[in-house]
Amino acid sequence: MLKIGIIQGSVREGRNGDAVAKWMLDFANKRNDQDVEYELVDLADYRLPFLGESLPEGEKAAAEATIKAWSEKIASFDGYIFITPEYNHAIGGALKNALDYLNPEVNNKAAGFVGYGSLGGTRAHENLRLILGELQVADVRTAVTFSLMADFENFSVFKPADYHADNANQMLDQVIAWSSALKPVRQELATANA
Repeated sequence: MLKIGIIQGSVREGRNGDAVAKWMLDFANKRNDQDVEYELVDLADYRLPFLGESLPEGEKAAAEATIKAWSEKIASFDGYIFITPEYNHAIGGALKNALDYLNPEVNNKAAGFVGYGSLGGTRAHENLRLILGELQVADVRTAVTFSLMADFENFSVFKPADYHADNANQMLDQVIAWSSALKPVRQELATANA
């Protein structure tokens, strides 16, 4: 069984990402992929401190527990679909901070992207490719790109065009293929390091 995490990468109040993430989860589940399980993970459920931030003594235990829970949740997946808005030609700071807490948890896994913004989040995707490359995550070519002008009524009510289904199917096919291909690599490395 492959486990694919759909990561809702925005924590902004009133975010459009909730509707996009739910659409992606529903779309993926309707495919009835054999031996694939999808799970939505909302970054807002993990109140991660800024990496390297000095915390008051009374907050350290809670922060460490949150960091551990985030690490364990992300480690449990074979691949990822990152749902990200584009802020200033990049991913949001909360997602970057969350990724900075990871490394071995994501090594030799695959990722696909679903973006939204004025240009469909494409520059955020390019930013993610650089970050994930450093974390040894294989990102797939096809992405889903929702335009704030064309796929959101009044920039807030999500009404995706039908043509996005083709890219979503291709992206999921690629994430599943790469996640499957990389699973034996992780198993071999785990055996070699045991």
